Amino acid sequence: MTISVEVSQAGAFIPNQGRIAAPKAAATLCATYRWACAKSNRARSPELGKISAVNRKINRSTREISDDAQYRREDHWALPSRRGGDCEDFALLKKRELIGMGYAPDRLLLTTVLDRAGRPHAVLVARTENGDFVVDNLRDTIKPWNKTGYTFLRMQDPSAPHRWVSLNVKG
Repeated sequence: MTISVEVSQAGAFIPNQGRIAAPKAAATLCATYRWACAKSNRARSPELGKISAVNRKINRSTREISDDAQYRREDHWALPSRRGGDCEDFALLKKRELIGMGYAPDRLLLTTVLDRAGRPHAVLVARTENGDFVVDNLRDTIKPWNKTGYTFLRMQDPSAPHRWVSLNVKG
């Protein structure tokens, strides 16, 4: 098995610009999935090889389906159903799986971005000792945030994941 991971120390962590409201569709996220917004005393930093394996497994086993087709609304944050899920659903499932493996939930941060074509997208950012890495349903490769070409908009606050921080930075 080949694990594809890029590592770079330059600009390793996504800079934030202070608090911002959660995305509208994520407003009830913490009440629905308490684990998704948990703060942990665990110091275990996510391991890129294991993150990559979870990313690949979920990308290959979960069908992509839009919220409109599944829920008849534009945006709905939930774990994938039997029918599948969209980008934030993939990110939530990956976060849950990695927490289940013993990784600190506050090192696994739900993040909204604009993809390279300027379309809204959601990813999971794994905050490791070597920097922030993007776990994405659009690719099996785990990349440093600043090598994605995405524009980062907002992310769960690493110090209090029930809050969100503004990013507005190009990766």
